[in-house]
Amino acid sequence: MTERTMNGGPMSEHRDNSAPASPLEAGLVDELRRFAAHETVLIALDFDGTLAPEVDVPDEARALPAAVGQLAALQQSPGVTIAFVSGRSLGSLDVVVPSSVTAAMIGSHGLELRIAPGDEVPAVDAADRARVEALHSALAPLVDAVEGAWIEHKPAGFAVHTRVVATDAAGALQTAVREAAAALDAALTVRDGKNVVEFAVRDATKGDGLRALRARLQPDAVLFAGDDVTDEDALAVLEPGDLGIKVGEASTVAPWRVSSPQQLVLALAAIAEARQRA
Repeated sequence: MTERTMNGGPMSEHRDNSAPASPLEAGLVDELRRFAAHETVLIALDFDGTLAPEVDVPDEARALPAAVGQLAALQQSPGVTIAFVSGRSLGSLDVVVPSSVTAAMIGSHGLELRIAPGDEVPAVDAADRARVEALHSALAPLVDAVEGAWIEHKPAGFAVHTRVVATDAAGALQTAVREAAAALDAALTVRDGKNVVEFAVRDATKGDGLRALRARLQPDAVLFAGDDVTDEDALAVLEPGDLGIKVGEASTVAPWRVSSPQQLVLALAAIAEARQRA
């Protein structure tokens, strides 16, 4: 198996009742202003844990209202493209991304691409779907036997979630499904994330997705921000002149860090303000 690590119609947005975010580092503010000065920019973002606080039920995740406001302002600035680069499927992103935000979409860790409405790259073929179905038949009984565990379906595979499962039971289940998957299909890609293990019949990363966006859109500079382990794949493909931001305290290759989605809102606001002044 290939081993990787990972993070999982209009609906109401998340209410942000947290304390105000602390100010950004002066050095990061300078970098945000430098980035904003480019004529054309791509602002590519993970969703869960980056724009939206993490929740137990993925379909209930909502971007912070302040984040939605800043993205709406940024997309009105000529030369700015917004994109979401996520482990979620495109169908799942369609549920949680606010309808007021027009964005390119990279789903399933780079396997699904939708650069513009109607411009979608298929993730799998019939043979892939047969492998996914066989794997699901083998693993679903193991997951169903553990209270609180559940499967999130994706075009090229599925994720086994254990966020609300007791620690010992979660560890045992993750071991069991990994062993069963390895015995059935040694060519699978396996990703570990926060309380989740994902199996895919196609191998791609968020870095692949970000490269595809850059190749199609040809921006002068790219910003990518994310909180999870698989976001490191996207951060690692940034080029000189780009800007990488890690959300949270986990280790990272990113040169800059913010503590929370609330602080990322401040970063987006700094970009919007700098472009408005320009």
